[in-house]
Amino acid sequence: MLLILHPNTSESDPDFIKTLAHLKQLPDVKVRQHQVSGQLQNLREIYLLGDTLALDLEEIESLPAVEKVIRISEEYRILGRHKDQQRSSGFHYQGLRFDQESLHIFAGLCAVDNPKHVEEMLKALQANGLSCTRMGAYKPRTNPYAFQGHGKSCLPWVFDLAGKYGTKVIAMEVTHESHMQEIDQALADAGNPCGVIMQIGTRNTQNFELLKAIGRQNTYPALLKRGFGITLNESLNAAEYLASEGNNQVIFCLRGMKSEFGAPHRNMVDFAQVPTVKRLTRMPVCIDPSHSVGSRDVAPDGVLELCHATAQGVLAGANMVLVDFHPAPEKALVDGPQALTINELEPFLKDMEIARKAYLERVAVWQNV
Repeated sequence: MLLILHPNTSESDPDFIKTLAHLKQLPDVKVRQHQVSGQLQNLREIYLLGDTLALDLEEIESLPAVEKVIRISEEYRILGRHKDQQRSSGFHYQGLRFDQESLHIFAGLCAVDNPKHVEEMLKALQANGLSCTRMGAYKPRTNPYAFQGHGKSCLPWVFDLAGKYGTKVIAMEVTHESHMQEIDQALADAGNPCGVIMQIGTRNTQNFELLKAIGRQNTYPALLKRGFGITLNESLNAAEYLASEGNNQVIFCLRGMKSEFGAPHRNMVDFAQVPTVKRLTRMPVCIDPSHSVGSRDVAPDGVLELCHATAQGVLAGANMVLVDFHPAPEKALVDGPQALTINELEPFLKDMEIARKAYLERVAVWQNV
C-alpha cells in the first residue's frame, strides 16, 4: 500500500508524527519512507509492506498527513506506476531534471584513457552546449588480461577537467561498493565540481549486494543497465532492489539483448521497449546505442547505423542517450570501433534534435485522439 502525504510534509510536523505512530502499530506491516524532491515542492511517500489487504483504505486515508492512498501491485512496488498516471516521476540532480519527459545526451569516452583525450572530449561537449558525459574509470571485462580501467588514479584529473569545462554530471560505472567511496573522496578533494551517476553495468544487474549498497546511499542517482540473458521483468526488479533500500533516483537503460539474432550488430537492439518501461514504471529510460550496435557501419543513405538506432530510441520517447565518442577511436583502449568522432558530434546532435521534435509531434497527434 502506498501513502502519498500532503506536499512539503516534514518529519517535524505534528500530523506526520501522529500518522507515523499509527502506522508503526499496524501488525505484520513494515513502514518504508521515501522523499521525492522537486523544484517547487517536496513530496513524501510511505510504503506499507506486508499483510496490507486487511487494512481499511478509507481509515488509512483519514490519517492527518495522508493525501492519497493507492493499493500497489506485487512487482515494482516503489518504482511502478500502479495504474496511477498522475504520480510524480523522476528527480532533480545538479540542476537538471531527469524524468520521463526530459532528454539528456551523455556523450563521452567508454573508458578514460589519458588527460589529453578527456580534455578534448569535454571541450567539444562544452562547445556544443552539452553539460553531461560518460567517462569510464572502472571497466569490467570478459578477458582478465584486457584493460580494466585506470580506476581511482584517474578520478582527480577527470573531475578537475569536468570543472574546467562546466560538466554537470558524469555517468560512471562502478563494480564494487568501494568505488563509491573512491569517487566520493575524489569529488570532495576536487571541490565537488560536478555530480556522478552511479552506472551499474549489464554484468552486475543481478549483483544484489552491489545493488543494495548503491540503494542505501542517496548522494548519487543510479543508472541500471538491462542484464545479460535475463528478462525485462527481472531487470526491472533489479532496479527495484535499489529503490527498496531507499534510493529511488533510478534511471533504467536499454542496451541491447545479447543474442545471435541481432547479428551483425553487437546486440539485439531493444529500443521498442522504451515506452513499455515507461508504462510499467516511473523511471526515466536511457538507451545505449553504442553497445547495442557496436560498430561504425554506414547505411546506404549515408547515415551511421548507430545513429539510425539512436533516432529510433528517441522517436520512442527515450529520456537519456548514453553514447560513445572519442577524439581518436583508433587509439581508444576500450570499444574504439563503435565510438563516434569529435567531428561527428554536431551532426549527431542535429539528428537527435530532429528525432526529438518528431517524437513530440507524434505525442501531440495522439493526445488529440
